[in-house]
Amino acid sequence: LHARYVLNLLHETRKHLKQLPNISHVSTCYSEEVTVCGDLHGQLDDLFLIFYKNGLPSPSKSYVFNGDFVDRGKQSLEILIILFTFLLIYPKEVHLNRGNHEDHMVNLRYGFCAGLSTMSRVHGKKILRMLHNVF
Repeated sequence: LHARYVLNLLHETRKHLKQLPNISHVSTCYSEEVTVCGDLHGQLDDLFLIFYKNGLPSPSKSYVFNGDFVDRGKQSLEILIILFTFLLIYPKEVHLNRGNHEDHMVNLRYGFCAGLSTMSRVHGKKILRMLHNVF
């Protein structure tokens, strides 16, 4: 995905998140489910397995992702792109909570910043700045 589209997605995500309250209340009736996930840590295969077993987010399938999307794994940016896209498509069904790994100092320590810089030498710093703004 070209950096221009990534930056556009991050801009739209930031705009959406700024409109939300700090605390999200998610409720469901007895006939519906909410899938709660956490600690993906850049493991894209784990996200795909969750979607395979539980279905993709949709108006009838709500998800809460409890942070720690990045660091440690090699596909942190891909996870963010997928989650942010679903958040914008299904804002009432997809909820993202910030974890401690969505912090600049933690990103520096556990490799997200370095990984992003090597992945996109030209636009990596710009994407990283925008991501920290979104976080």
